[in-house]
Amino acid sequence: MTRAGLYKPGGSRSGSGPVSTTTAGVDLCVRAQTELFGSGRLELADELIAPGCVDYGLQTGPPGAGRDPGTGPEAIKGVVRWLRGAFPDLAYDIEDVFGVGDRVALRCTTRGTHTGEFLGHAPTGRSFAVQQIHIFRIEDGRIAEHWACRDDVGMLRQLGLTG
Repeated sequence: MTRAGLYKPGGSRSGSGPVSTTTAGVDLCVRAQTELFGSGRLELADELIAPGCVDYGLQTGPPGAGRDPGTGPEAIKGVVRWLRGAFPDLAYDIEDVFGVGDRVALRCTTRGTHTGEFLGHAPTGRSFAVQQIHIFRIEDGRIAEHWACRDDVGMLRQLGLTG
């Protein structure tokens, strides 16, 4: 999902000229965030995610996965199914993105409405919007590693799941 002033595929921000570094890696990571996770296009996982991809950004995962949901495209598909099961309207507004060498950094606002079970909690019907930062390492045209800094506590508060 893009909005006025936010990243657009091809490396530009509306009204501000080119992004500082435009690479295939930048577009790859934006696609993973907005199309794979944001739109739930699971078929993209095999194209965008390296077979041995490690996602260090997962502090929680699908039920039973704990802190180690696995590696590669199938593991990422499981996480996408889990998140979109809880938040079917999950969306990512990309606000900043840049790439240097084999790394891409992306800052976004993540939004969703809690309409499915999440971390053992019944749906609240509440919506959330939180900032996230994602860092990716690209290898052979695919995402090989991922780290994330998310406002999980802010999300849980907005959903009414914590004090």
